[in-house]
Amino acid sequence: MSNTWILDPTHSELLFKIRHMMISHVHGEFRSFSATLETKNENNFHDAVVKAVIDTNSIFTNNTDRDEHLRSADFFDTNQFPQIVFEGNDLMELDEHHFRLRGPLTMKGKTNDVRIEIEYGGIMTDPWGNVKAGFSLHGTLNRKDWGLSWNSPIDNVNFILGDEISFSAELQFVKQKGE
Repeated sequence: MSNTWILDPTHSELLFKIRHMMISHVHGEFRSFSATLETKNENNFHDAVVKAVIDTNSIFTNNTDRDEHLRSADFFDTNQFPQIVFEGNDLMELDEHHFRLRGPLTMKGKTNDVRIEIEYGGIMTDPWGNVKAGFSLHGTLNRKDWGLSWNSPIDNVNFILGDEISFSAELQFVKQKGE
């Protein structure tokens, strides 16, 4: 028997940051995304399979011009590639509350494996009887591996943007009733 958990978007966020001019970071988020967890064992995530879908058009950095540039063909090309998809299929338990999840991430038509570090927060039942599970996660990726290679030199050595993107998320899932 399978258990399905669906992301609670009201209590979840997906954030990222990238070096700007090599002296500071620019932060942003994707405001629209979904995810599901499938497990074989009730309230046990050791065998979880994860699928997440991110709406690339929902990128937000608190700067309208920058957001439009990020939606353009220089970066996410949201007209041609409206989604980023992650399928986590290799979960390793590090200890009772920490896991490492691996799987393919498809962005801008390219697929590469990524590794995500996960902290399991636990399970609680909310006042309305919904069983919820919480997770914090983080990881890094090299944007050039997915063709996000736009940059501009600022001197003879440095560029406007770094290559490494750090991402983090606070995720809350709702167990589907009857499962």
